[in-house]
Amino acid sequence: MRSFYLTDAGKVRDHNEDSVVIIKNSDNAVLMAIADGMGGHSAGEVASSLAITYLSKHFNETFINMAKLDAATWLRDSVNEINSRIFSYEKTNPESKGMGTTLVLAIITNDYILFGNIGDSSGFVMKDGKLHKVTYDHTLVNLLVSAGELTAEEAKEHPKKNVLMKALGANDPIDIDIFDCDMDIDEILLCSDGLTNMLEEEQIEQVLLSDIAIEDKVIKLITKANNRGGTDNISVAYLQLRKEGEE
Repeated sequence: MRSFYLTDAGKVRDHNEDSVVIIKNSDNAVLMAIADGMGGHSAGEVASSLAITYLSKHFNETFINMAKLDAATWLRDSVNEINSRIFSYEKTNPESKGMGTTLVLAIITNDYILFGNIGDSSGFVMKDGKLHKVTYDHTLVNLLVSAGELTAEEAKEHPKKNVLMKALGANDPIDIDIFDCDMDIDEILLCSDGLTNMLEEEQIEQVLLSDIAIEDKVIKLITKANNRGGTDNISVAYLQLRKEGEE
């Protein structure tokens, strides 16, 4: 198992509001997570950092010998705690009112893989040389596509394509979508919408299939997104479950 992550401010934003982590705990379970913050006065940066810092510490301290159903409960409870902390921070820091963050994560154990997400950061898997999206974006246009009111192509150019229907710090109560993932996969990719708004899935897949080191794949994805405009912060977390050539 090999992994690498990187975050970049992009070409337009003057600071980075994304937070990223990949950690392995004492139980040899792995947590990958990306939070894409929003809100003025650097409040988005605070929200995303709060989410990732809490998740990382809580994962290291409490995620031990956990069965799949217990892990799903752990995820829901963790998200509720993060949401409460964001709202509490806002109360004592009025200038941060309106701050929030998306969250996408994956938990990898020897027995199961779970994905979770809130908002429009994305989780993908690579299987048999093909990239598959696991998560569902909580956006207005995705809701309209699901209702048959927009086509997928229309959604890409819609003026409100970045309007979120769900985010930490914006909804109370909050619930996280949890996906039980097939164990027979080769790679996991998490990213903020700064990548998926700039690159098509086929372009991401092409980079992941290239014969270069995992660090170079992540750097190449971010470079390509910046070359296409880099209109937002760009974060990528990438994990290979098997080394190349390993069955």
